[in-house]
Amino acid sequence: MTLITLVRHGQTDWNLARRIQGSTDIPLNETGRADARTAAGLLSDTAHDMIYASPLVRARETAEIIATELGLDSPALVPDLREREFGDGEGKLVSEYLELYGDWLAPVPGAETLEGVADRALRALDAIARDSRRRSAPVAESVIVVTHGGVIRSLIDHVSGGTLPRVGEVLPNGSVHRFEASPGSLRLIEPAILL
Repeated sequence: MTLITLVRHGQTDWNLARRIQGSTDIPLNETGRADARTAAGLLSDTAHDMIYASPLVRARETAEIIATELGLDSPALVPDLREREFGDGEGKLVSEYLELYGDWLAPVPGAETLEGVADRALRALDAIARDSRRRSAPVAESVIVVTHGGVIRSLIDHVSGGTLPRVGEVLPNGSVHRFEASPGSLRLIEPAILL
């Protein structure tokens, strides 16, 4: 069994403006750096063995701050943890996006589906859990994974059978979500520990 704690990256200027980032590589702002330090404080109640991150700069920098605060090695970057591709919706304000496409599940040219995001994220988490079991068997390991709201949302939706997160529920920047991974299985333990 591996405890996987997913952390949403800290705030960016585009988060503040409610602009869709997707794969656009936007850095943290000062509030986002503070979010990362606060998330590290929330994570300090548990010993963690490794930290992983999406390669996008906002997740990578969040992970680097958390690693420094918790005395962990630099984060391992995992491409399949990157944010959902929003295609033609990328860079639009949330209000513009919803006006154009109606809702988050509507087909958007060039965008990934939530199911596609969940599939690649599940593969990434499975590889992380397998690697952690190889290194720490038979002892359970605890790892931190810094990723994006769309990735976390797709995983929570997947493991809850579509009942969580609730429609309109925001996953705050820097929020912490704990999962338990065992071979072929991912289970949500805590849906959100908020700042």
